[in-house]
Amino acid sequence: MEIRDTRYARAPDGAYIAYQVTGDGPIDIVWGFDFFGNVDIRWEDPSTSQWLKALSGIGRLILHDRRGTGLSSRNVPVPDLETRVSDLRLVLDTIGVERVVLAGFSESGGPNAMLAASDPDRVHALIWFAPTGRVAWSPDYPWGVGPDYLAKDLASLELWGTAEYGQAFSEGEAVVGGHLSDDETAFRAIASRHTATPDVARELSRVWWETDIREVLRSVNVPSLLLTWDGVPNDVEEMGYVASLMPNATTHILGAEPSVEEFAGHADLIARFVGVDRAPVELDTILSTVLFTDIVGSTEKQASLGDHAWKELVERHHAVIRASLERWKGVENDTAGDGFYATFDGPARAIRCAQEAQANVRDVGIEIRAGVHTGECEVIDGKIGGLSVSIGARVASKAGPSEVLISQTVKDLVAGSGLSFEDAGEHELKGVPDRWRLYRVVS
Repeated sequence: MEIRDTRYARAPDGAYIAYQVTGDGPIDIVWGFDFFGNVDIRWEDPSTSQWLKALSGIGRLILHDRRGTGLSSRNVPVPDLETRVSDLRLVLDTIGVERVVLAGFSESGGPNAMLAASDPDRVHALIWFAPTGRVAWSPDYPWGVGPDYLAKDLASLELWGTAEYGQAFSEGEAVVGGHLSDDETAFRAIASRHTATPDVARELSRVWWETDIREVLRSVNVPSLLLTWDGVPNDVEEMGYVASLMPNATTHILGAEPSVEEFAGHADLIARFVGVDRAPVELDTILSTVLFTDIVGSTEKQASLGDHAWKELVERHHAVIRASLERWKGVENDTAGDGFYATFDGPARAIRCAQEAQANVRDVGIEIRAGVHTGECEVIDGKIGGLSVSIGARVASKAGPSEVLISQTVKDLVAGSGLSFEDAGEHELKGVPDRWRLYRVVS
């Protein structure tokens, strides 16, 4: 077994993210592990090692273990999508990567797509095998699976790390191109217990089950190559649907029986697609989370206090909001009277910021309402605007005193964050088409 140089990046909350770098360039490529993640063990996987070696022949290959798994900190909560993106940014910053090709299989495409949508200047291209917008079935997503499947999946994870789990995994792989070899079946058992404990595996499945990234995909404007296998018709249809959501996506159907050698050979296809000499695409939209807040009953409060006392109160209010924005990495975009408009690169932080600000302004003697929405935003003269910003403002207008309302899109992206919500019903948002389902943040 070759001993590779594994290093650690330390996140602001103290978690350590294990990563490896191999190869020389001329481009940087991140390969995201799907469900089995351990930067040491994966090199011993017969079905993965040749693939990783092929990628490292194209450019500098970067691997990392998501927190809670593999060689990264285990004594931490299972990460939500936003945290995974933050940890990926951390690894890139630690290495000093300015632009990168993001590649991965199935579920690992979620954080890749979110980074590509929210920070397109940093992403050269997106490569996605077996792309999926969500895993749960819904009337508008017939490729998903139902709750019975989820129940069986969670029950099977009681065998996680055992030979029986390796065999069950092998049988599941048959739909993609035949049973795995005995060596590969045994390796699944080894890789699973080196990735996580059964409880973490169950939580990872639950988080992915509750996540829906389709609205994120509409904002992925970087060149994207989507690939799947001809032997799975549903996957071909699903890939076509996912591609239809992405403005700059190309699809490619691979052979029906992928062998290890054939899979590694696909590196040539990727090398041609990423085109090392290709100039960056000029983009004027990004994915962003917008937060709007304003003081409840501001007119009555101002009348009762008088202009001078009101001015002092507003200044104290501004100080509280700005302190929360700094803590949760929000960017103040505008302050109009007693309201704030801020943007975040992740929805969970925006919600936490709103909750903290609401609690702290009570000490000032006021209450605020807040609304959060995530969507594609226009970059206009260096500022973030567009319809998604207007939607955020309208969501906030529906909130009551000390209430945070969020859109369905936000709820779909914060699975695993520890936040909980209750349905606030469907609403018409002034000037915005259709009816919008909103949710009230309860904890």
